[in-house]
Amino acid sequence: MTRGSSTARAAGIVTLVVAGLLGSAYVLGRSLVPDQKPTHSTGLSTSADGPHYADQPSAGKPGGAPSASAGPVVTGQDGSGPVATGQDGSGQDAAGDKLFGAHATTGSPRLALTFDDGPDPRYTPQVLALLREYDVHATFCLVGENAQNHPDLVQAIVDDGHTVCNHSWQHDVRLGARSADAIRSDLLRTNAAIRAAAPNAPIVWYRQPGGAWTYPVVSVARQLGMTPLHWSVDPSDWDLPGATKITATVLDQAEPGSVVLLHDAGGDRQGTVDALRRILPELTARFELEALPTDPT
Repeated sequence: MTRGSSTARAAGIVTLVVAGLLGSAYVLGRSLVPDQKPTHSTGLSTSADGPHYADQPSAGKPGGAPSASAGPVVTGQDGSGPVATGQDGSGQDAAGDKLFGAHATTGSPRLALTFDDGPDPRYTPQVLALLREYDVHATFCLVGENAQNHPDLVQAIVDDGHTVCNHSWQHDVRLGARSADAIRSDLLRTNAAIRAAAPNAPIVWYRQPGGAWTYPVVSVARQLGMTPLHWSVDPSDWDLPGATKITATVLDQAEPGSVVLLHDAGGDRQGTVDALRRILPELTARFELEALPTDPT
């Protein structure tokens, strides 16, 4: 064998060894990097049961997309999505208010039950029947398209002495990130649907879907004569934890002035209805319950 052929053979062996080492390094490196899963925005989804609005964050952690004036976007610690932040990125405005001025309590010793996303022909009548049984008045935060589709239920809510609240046209969590004109159009459209069903019903409260408060949505709501409404007790009934857990959370966290967040639409709400049947006897024994006033100012 010549010297040249020996050199070529040695070079070939070295090349194979290097290639093998590089391949091993690549496989090792890939094994150390977790798979990247695509992220999806939280919003309206549909199923055989109809629309679902499962995007409510925990109380005190309003989620959603901020407007340009609301500061940068950061992700919540629970990975639930972006939260609206202040100019300093702290998740609050300059005055330290994470809710941008939205009311989270009744401002009195009385407790308020609130029901979101309805009306729904399956669950709203059950909720109304239970409230009637215990002589309790509550506040119903109505989605505009549902009010348009079920005007008889809107009228039933008003006839029973409950307060109605604007909850946007289609439960758009990112509504607060849109232009003031788009926000105003959405809220006016919702008010029109409610008033078409119940012409004499005062609409003086507005609840932002997902609690995703921003400066623009609060400002527009106030310009239209509506007071922004948040909550202080959230049993996450939208996440279907079951009647037992919903009951325990509400009864453990309720205190004078609490605003309790519950849902009578947006998915399977039988667990909420069953929990309400357990909650009402104790709440009525411990507190005076009220529908939020129609003259909050």
